[in-house]
Amino acid sequence: MFHGKVIDASKQSISLDEAKKFITSEQCGASLFFIGTVRNHNNNKKVTGITYDSHDAIVEKSFKEIYEEAIHKLTIDHPSVYIEHAKGYLGLGGISIIIAVAAKHRSQVYELSRYIIEEIKKRTPIWKKEHYNDHQSDWLKGNPVHDLSK
Repeated sequence: MFHGKVIDASKQSISLDEAKKFITSEQCGASLFFIGTVRNHNNNKKVTGITYDSHDAIVEKSFKEIYEEAIHKLTIDHPSVYIEHAKGYLGLGGISIIIAVAAKHRSQVYELSRYIIEEIKKRTPIWKKEHYNDHQSDWLKGNPVHDLSK
């Protein structure tokens, strides 16, 4: 099972309860939650919040592609994966992403969760604008888009 979605932070927040409900299964012996939050510093600057922007349909397609690739590459049968990423402004401590995974064994959930977050960071077009305590802000340099023709 798979769920991947971009959440408008001005209208709702990422739900840990929904993630837990989605991945809960009697077939799975292990589950793991990765939660990314807004921290108060980056590159020696005091951060007050982050604005995330994305092209939602492309991001959701990327999540699905990463999920499908992961279960084949890591040879994991029938995992449950729930991914949500926030869009819009989040203050300190705000949840920017949740990746919830469930599978038969604990080694599988660790490997699957790690694979998914690393690939999202590399490939998924989500842009971050950091806001600082001096009322300045900067769009952060992202990772280059990979050549999808390969």
